[in-house]
Amino acid sequence: MSPFLVICLLFGLMISQTASLCAPSEYTIHVEKRECAYCLAINTTICAGFCMTRDSNGKKLLLRRALSQNVCTYKEMLYQTALIPGCPPHTVPYYSYPVAVSCKCGKCNTDYSDCVHEKVRTNYCTKPQKLCNV
Repeated sequence: MSPFLVICLLFGLMISQTASLCAPSEYTIHVEKRECAYCLAINTTICAGFCMTRDSNGKKLLLRRALSQNVCTYKEMLYQTALIPGCPPHTVPYYSYPVAVSCKCGKCNTDYSDCVHEKVRTNYCTKPQKLCNV
């Protein structure tokens, strides 16, 4: 293999780690409480995208550090709170949710992320809908 080809291959591997497609992405959350009259559609941002991972099939041949299963996760986030309309006085009408400010490829942190791949759940309202642009 020519030295130029080896350098290009190494450069490509380095760039692929830094140029992953993990970024804040627009997402709509539908929130409703049994006691409240309305469903609230909240426009927010979540971390989504591709992160470079290494297949663990060769784990006996590679160092543990070379085996990484990175996910697109929050680098910076803040929480915002929305008021669900149509709630009776005895019900807490607030819903807090994370807003992705910036994202990174890294290990999944179970303190603020769901790290388990679940089947797709439908994200919809069963009550009349109100839109919240925060």
